[in-house]
Amino acid sequence: MQLKLTNSKFPFAPLLLIAPFFFWGTAMVAMKGVIPNTTPFFMAGLRLVPAGILLLLVGMIQGRPQPQGRKAWLWILLFALVDGALFQGFLAEGLVRTGAGLGSVMIDSQPLAVAILCLWLFQEKIRFWGWLGLVIGVIGISLIGLPDELIWNLFNPETIESSLGIEKLFQSGEWLMLLASLSMAVGTVLVRWVCKYNDPVMATGWHLILGGVPLLAISAGFESEQWVNIDQYGWIAMGYAAIFGSAIAYGLFFYFASSGNLTSLSALTFLTPIFALLFGNFFLGEVLSSLQSVGVGLTIVSIYLINQRDVLAQKLKFSSLIKEDVSDTTGKLLKQPQQQPVEMKVQVRVKISEKI
Repeated sequence: MQLKLTNSKFPFAPLLLIAPFFFWGTAMVAMKGVIPNTTPFFMAGLRLVPAGILLLLVGMIQGRPQPQGRKAWLWILLFALVDGALFQGFLAEGLVRTGAGLGSVMIDSQPLAVAILCLWLFQEKIRFWGWLGLVIGVIGISLIGLPDELIWNLFNPETIESSLGIEKLFQSGEWLMLLASLSMAVGTVLVRWVCKYNDPVMATGWHLILGGVPLLAISAGFESEQWVNIDQYGWIAMGYAAIFGSAIAYGLFFYFASSGNLTSLSALTFLTPIFALLFGNFFLGEVLSSLQSVGVGLTIVSIYLINQRDVLAQKLKFSSLIKEDVSDTTGKLLKQPQQQPVEMKVQVRVKISEKI
C-alpha cells in the first residue's frame, strides 16, 4: 500500500485505511434496518445533506479553499448528479428489494466498470489479470443478480422458455444496485477532473449537499409519512449512516486518494461486502442461496484481481526472469568450449661455415 499514512508513526494508521470500507458496509446494514419505517428517497437525502454540511464545517475550520470559478462548480454539479443523486437514489430504492450484504456486493463490483471506463478514456492497461478478473466478475454478478430458477433452468432447454421471468428479473433490487454501481463507477472516474479544480474535502461536502437536495425534493413531492414511523433506533441508524457512512467515510476516502495511490487504496474495496455480509447476517438474519454465495465469492476474487493486477504481473515477470537466469547459467556451465586452429610463424636461421 503506497500511501503516506502507512509511513506515519500514528498507531491507528492501518485502522484509518480500513475505516471507510467498514463504515460503508455497516451503513448498508443500518439503512436496510430502517427502510421499512421510512421512504427510500427521504432516507437517501437525509443521509447526504447533513453529511455534506458536516464536511464543509470541518473544511472551513481547517481553512480549506472553497470552489472558485465556473469549471470548478460545473464539475462539482456533475459529480453531485452522478455520484450523489443517481447513486444514492438507486441505492435506497434497491435496498427496498434486496439484502444489505447482497446489495453491498453489487455496489462494490463497481471496479469492473471503472476498469472498462479507464481503458476507454485513459487507455490504461488492464493486463491479463485484469481481464481475468472482469470475466470472473461478470460470472459472479450473473449468479448474484439472476433468479436461481433461471440459472438452474439454463441446463434444461425444455423449461427455459416458460421460466425466463423477464418481468421478475427487471423488477429485482439487484438490477437497481447494478445501476447504482455504474453511477458510482462514473463518479469515481469524474473525481480525476473534480480534484483538478477543487479541494477534495470541500468538493466532497458540496457534492453531498447538491446531490441530496434533489432526493429530498422528490421525497417531498411523491412520498408521504417519511418520518412518522421512525423510532429512536431508526433515527440512530440514519444518523450513523449520515455521519459515519457518508461524512467520515467519504472524507477519509478522498483524503487518502488525494495524498496516495488510488489503485492501492481501491484494493481494500473488497472488504466492504465482507463487513456488510457479516453484520447483515448478525443483525438482520439474512441468508444467501448457494448460487448467490458462489457469486459473492467470485465477485470478491474478481475485484481483488483487478485492483492487484499490476502487483501480480510484476511477480509473474520476476519469477520468469529468475527462471531465465537459472537456465542461462546452467547452459553456460554445460557448454563445452570449441577448439580453434592457431597459426604460429616460426623462423629458422641456418648458418653455413666454409673451411679454407
